Amino acid sequence: MSETPPDRLAASPGSPYYDEKLLQRGVGVLFNGADKTNVEEYCVSEGWVRLSVGKSVDRFGKPMTIKLKGKVEPYFRNAPETDSAD
Repeated sequence: MSETPPDRLAASPGSPYYDEKLLQRGVGVLFNGADKTNVEEYCVSEGWVRLSVGKSVDRFGKPMTIKLKGKVEPYFRNAPETDSAD
């Protein structure tokens, strides 16, 4: 597995940019220098994040989001898992 997070990642299973293994490992996002914990989706190359807004949900039960533009720096929170045969 690569040590750099993907260019685009989403937390919603319905998105084509969803990756369960990466999300289980833990991906953090620095947006304009601040660590954001409510990121639903991000894109580094286009420079935007989608942040959930409170506990509000739409009629389909998905979180309401707001799209903000700025400097996006994703990083891994946890070390990569290693397969060891003990």
